Amino acid sequence: MRLYSAIDILGGKAVRLVKGDFAAKTVYDEDPLSAAGGWVDAGARFLHVVDLDGAKSGEPVNLEQLGRIATLGVPVQYGGGLRSLDAVDGALAAGAGRVILGTAALTDRGLLQRALERHGPERVVVSVDVRGGKVAIEGWTKTAEEGVRELFVRLIGQGVTELAYTNVDRDGMLGGLSFDELPPLASAAQGGELIYSGGIGELSDLQRLAALGLSNLAGVIVGKALYEKRFTIAEAQAALGD
Repeated sequence: MRLYSAIDILGGKAVRLVKGDFAAKTVYDEDPLSAAGGWVDAGARFLHVVDLDGAKSGEPVNLEQLGRIATLGVPVQYGGGLRSLDAVDGALAAGAGRVILGTAALTDRGLLQRALERHGPERVVVSVDVRGGKVAIEGWTKTAEEGVRELFVRLIGQGVTELAYTNVDRDGMLGGLSFDELPPLASAAQGGELIYSGGIGELSDLQRLAALGLSNLAGVIVGKALYEKRFTIAEAQAALGD
């Protein structure tokens, strides 16, 4: 299972939110490149970069920051505000190895299909964020109609092979995750790979994730627990077998 070290960018700074609340943020580094470089120096092999400004505005805002982070030479997956094919193209041109589509993938099936056809499913991750049991869109400010498992099945049927799931209610809380929700989610995502995010607070959370033995649970995104030094990147990778 791969470890994705997270850098969330808001107002040009590396931050973490609590439960997706833009007003409840902690600034961990004034420069996102410094934050990303710290992860890479510590051994990170994959980076997960979210343009929170872009998620809120509906178009990428931090492509320059993405380009700077991409110079570190570690694969970067990037999302936030990618709601047009031009935006997708721009993120990949700026240095992203993979793009993360959230709102657009759920509300504009044509865009998702065009992105898959142009760039291949290996370069397109679809992010499904859930708050209060409902799929959250548009920077977590609105909810979608489809249930999460039904949505997974639909996306896999459309050709998506990479899914990222975030439990927004647990995101940034460091309180652990709901392990019971993962087997049915992984089952609904059969035919694709699933990346989990939300609530990781202790090394034991990662060890227990790995012990679930879910064949298509391919990665986990960790941010605040690393910033708060709950464990090191090396310890996390060892726990996950990364």
